[in-house]
Amino acid sequence: MTAPFPTHKQEEWRYADLDALRPVWQQFAEPLTLTVGPAESFEKIWLPGDDEVLVRRIQIALEKGAKARIFALNTAAEYGRTEIEVSLAEGADFELFGANIGTGVSTNEIVTNVKHIGVGGCSRQTIRSVLNGKAVGSYLGKVEVARGAQQTDAEQSVKAMLLDRGATANCKPELEIFADDVKCAHGATVGELDAMQLFYAESRGLDPASARALLLEGFIMGLWDNVENAAQHDAISTAAKTALRRVV
Repeated sequence: MTAPFPTHKQEEWRYADLDALRPVWQQFAEPLTLTVGPAESFEKIWLPGDDEVLVRRIQIALEKGAKARIFALNTAAEYGRTEIEVSLAEGADFELFGANIGTGVSTNEIVTNVKHIGVGGCSRQTIRSVLNGKAVGSYLGKVEVARGAQQTDAEQSVKAMLLDRGATANCKPELEIFADDVKCAHGATVGELDAMQLFYAESRGLDPASARALLLEGFIMGLWDNVENAAQHDAISTAAKTALRRVV
């Protein structure tokens, strides 16, 4: 039985392009489920595809001492959604490095729910968005720390760069903590390219588009530094640079 179609009344679907989602809902209604066993490691690189609507939904259970790392580049031309729900048992470790690069009237979003249920878990989420035209980029990230999940260490870093006045960035990091011995932090900023940095780059002989692309690469490319496989690192780096060239 297909899950009910979402509505904007649901917080996790608040900014979604439901008109774009409706024709493909049956394909994406049920998220992929994955369990990473004790002390095992999992790494996933999500590259953009050719589809104008691209939805990725995954639920991950990290058992004791397990590690998971996801790198996600979200550049769908109409609607792109990366949705991750992860639970962390004792000593588990989760990292997400994600980017929304939106142009025109696209809607691109990253939605996460990280559930710390065991002692000593660690999670890191680093999200960057670059948006032009009337594009919308969103990050909705909830971190839940259960009552017994002491020594949890959780962090969310969210930054967005708006290239046009019509672009919109939505950032909603959220913490729900029921333990008293934890370290949890989040930060969100929205800004524009620095005019002085652009001037300096152009004074070195770069044309305006190349100068903007260079600064945006500095904003985005560090997300992929920890990709272990060299071929996959090159693939996601190349895809990100190509997407950035389209938005400048």
